[in-house]
Amino acid sequence: MAKEPRIIEPLNADFDELGKALVKKNKHNVPIAKVSGTIPIGSVEIDCAVLDNETRVLSAKSVFKSFGRSRKGMNSRLEVDGTNIPPFLAAKNLKPYITQEVMGWTKPVEYMDGNQLKTGYAARLLPVMCKIYLDARRDGALTSSQKKLADQSEILLTAFAQVGIDALVDEATGYQYTREHDALRILLARYVEEGIRKWVKTFPDTFFTELDRLYDNEPTTSSKRPQYYGHFINKYVYGPIEHGYLRPELDKKTRGKDGKRSAKFHQWLSDEGKSVLMLQLG
Repeated sequence: MAKEPRIIEPLNADFDELGKALVKKNKHNVPIAKVSGTIPIGSVEIDCAVLDNETRVLSAKSVFKSFGRSRKGMNSRLEVDGTNIPPFLAAKNLKPYITQEVMGWTKPVEYMDGNQLKTGYAARLLPVMCKIYLDARRDGALTSSQKKLADQSEILLTAFAQVGIDALVDEATGYQYTREHDALRILLARYVEEGIRKWVKTFPDTFFTELDRLYDNEPTTSSKRPQYYGHFINKYVYGPIEHGYLRPELDKKTRGKDGKRSAKFHQWLSDEGKSVLMLQLG
């Protein structure tokens, strides 16, 4: 569960005694976090803060984690025009997409969060990163290992856009002052979850790669696969579930009055049913 925002200094307060005390503690001469909290994105919680210079930042550790990278790789970075690019963008095939503006967002930001000196990145970097992966995917420039990051980027950008329009409506109507403080975070979590459900395939490509191998076929695609692959799935994947009870029931559910198939079996399964299916598929 996301942490409650921790207020360090009132957002609209004048420079008071608390602010003076914080400056005395700020021996590193860096910006100070006015408020801090976490943003739930899928299974990852991203630490964030608003600094006293109005900069919105995400902790470096969280940004790396959201893209499945470790900060241990910081020493092996790509350099563009004398600027070191963080590992989550440090790939030669992404270099054409890294503009001067992007390089500005990749510069680490040091700040004080309470008594802790932290390192982060401007919050704008996260959607910029997502756009880079999507632009590269559009141009067919991604490696096979980067394609999953592009899928993740599309989920995040879509969720950001949906939350953004909600925030604009709230601001225009004044609802921002009466909504729950974590309403937008909850919306973001929901939008991300919906996006993940959309993109996660019930039958992964690797499953059909194995069927291609089993039947000694050339690699097939989702738009053109032999009909007997469906017979294989019905017999060996759905058939054994619940001692053969499930498949005929799904057959009834997915056929219209004209006898034609109107939906795929897995589209009628509950979350629990899909979990059982994934076990059987394995």
